[in-house]
Amino acid sequence: MAVFGGRRREENPALPPGQHLTDGFPVLSAGPTPTVETEDWEFVIRTEGGATHRWSWDQLLAFPAEDVTADIHCVTSWSKLGTGWRGVSLDTLFADVETGLEFVMAHSYGGYTTNLPLDEILDGQAWIAYEYEGESLNPEHGGPARLLIPHLYFWKSAKWVRGLVMQDDDYPGFWEENGYNLHGDPWREERYA
Repeated sequence: MAVFGGRRREENPALPPGQHLTDGFPVLSAGPTPTVETEDWEFVIRTEGGATHRWSWDQLLAFPAEDVTADIHCVTSWSKLGTGWRGVSLDTLFADVETGLEFVMAHSYGGYTTNLPLDEILDGQAWIAYEYEGESLNPEHGGPARLLIPHLYFWKSAKWVRGLVMQDDDYPGFWEENGYNLHGDPWREERYA
């Protein structure tokens, strides 16, 4: 009997379609790993009116930190379950940001960008993560700080993050301009445009 359908996945309800488990933490990047010293690091949110909200490394660490346990899913089909992170919720950073726009572009040291709907990064859904499994985040995994948006494919969790710029439409970032889906929901297999 022939069976037709989508790609098979391992029999694990925590795995989105087309994904397989990994014990490692594969390193995938769009370019070379930038060297970002914490004394030079800053995070910026820029609004449509030109208002700039800016935090240094020390200011970021002064915010209340959250410990996050999350499953992460790469568009290349690997998933890692129960990963441990520590960081600052984007809700904290957006507390004093006034905007009427619904989208942001994340910018990273090294030039990487990715687009995100604002409602996908607020309400306890996203963090600026600076620790992984109890250790400072290694540069190859985005250290000193990266976005952590575990409900989307991991390319949306921009490594070496340096800021968010509000935008009036869902303009594509780096991978989105190169054929990836604008949204990136692993449960819908939103891998490619």
